[in-house]
Amino acid sequence: MEKQFTQEQKYILARKRVEKITKFYKHLAVYIIVNTFLTAVFIVGDMNDGDSFNEAFLNIWNYQIWFFWGIGIVFKALNVFGLGMFFSNNWEERKIKEYMNQQDNRR
Repeated sequence: MEKQFTQEQKYILARKRVEKITKFYKHLAVYIIVNTFLTAVFIVGDMNDGDSFNEAFLNIWNYQIWFFWGIGIVFKALNVFGLGMFFSNNWEERKIKEYMNQQDNRR
């Protein structure tokens, strides 16, 4: 049984969806800005402790916050966009057409 929504209900649902997407992009922007700043602080701190720029820049521990916070970003993206972000309903059909076009272009 399919639900029938009024225009007002459709508008409210669409608005909530757009708000979730907006919040996700704000969170993503904060993630990039804060992690860039923290990584720069970590690199400068390592350089003050005697490491060269290359040693400090290539120190993997300076980037661990990107990884752990990034896990949270991935889960938030999955919550907002769902698995359809990767495999939407028409994904298989699009891929089939893409591969067929590639075969046509090889001839």
